[in-house]
Amino acid sequence: MATGKEKIPSYSLDTFDKRQEKKPYQVEVFDAHRHFQVTYPHRHHDFYEILFLTKGSGLHVIDFKAHDIRPNSLFFLSPGQVHNLDLSKDVEGYIFLFRSEFYQLNKSNKNKLLEFPFFHGLETQASPLYLDSDTDAERIKKIFVSGCDEIMANQPDESEMVSVLLDLLLLECRRLYPQNLPSSTIPKGTLLVKRFKQLIDEHYLENLSVRDYAEKLSITPSHLTETVRELTGKTSNELIKQKVILEAKRLLVYSEMTVTEIAHQLNFKDQSYFTRLFRQTTKLTPLQFREKQNP
Repeated sequence: MATGKEKIPSYSLDTFDKRQEKKPYQVEVFDAHRHFQVTYPHRHHDFYEILFLTKGSGLHVIDFKAHDIRPNSLFFLSPGQVHNLDLSKDVEGYIFLFRSEFYQLNKSNKNKLLEFPFFHGLETQASPLYLDSDTDAERIKKIFVSGCDEIMANQPDESEMVSVLLDLLLLECRRLYPQNLPSSTIPKGTLLVKRFKQLIDEHYLENLSVRDYAEKLSITPSHLTETVRELTGKTSNELIKQKVILEAKRLLVYSEMTVTEIAHQLNFKDQSYFTRLFRQTTKLTPLQFREKQNP
């Protein structure tokens, strides 16, 4: 349902950091008390999230895709995604928040974060991680607990220790992730497509062309389009439009902005063109989509 606000609530990492000195990471316990400190649905403006729920049940909806919540569930969120949590009151777990620049610190490969299949993934790699092994769950839990302890201890080397724990957590999750492929079988161009999708997430309001994106990636437009088509079955332009339509869907469902306001927000000069593109993609007009999602 619409939130009663004009726009989708968007939180920065500083929202969740109660310390006087704001830092590019946060690790803390997640329970019903923390859960009700934010408005759902919402999006994250500038940070990634790893949510580990050790107890409880419910539903986690991420960009219209619903996922069951059960003990020892891990959820991964990239900046910009809209999510909604419907949790039982006995929920318990942990949450690790971090900005990309914190992870990239002291790493030579700026794209390394994209190597993890659960961030900015292709559509087939958007699932949560359900841990069926108590041993695996306990190992993951220890990393979160250590992170919480570091935050509470407030030692001079806290940032370095948390960075090491984040590396360990991401590597453990990549090993356990069911759709992760051995490096030797990962299709060539996967990181390029993920980087392209990340750039779209960052620049979709700027009406950039495929050529503009190709320049940012230091490749030719034809190479970009061929790689995208090979891995996704879509053209580069289709991925750009897909992002814009997804954002339109978010605003239609989770805000009370009019269709005209949404078209303007997404930098469409002509509302009729926006409506035509939306209908061409979804087989529904924007108002029909809103009514279907919010009966």
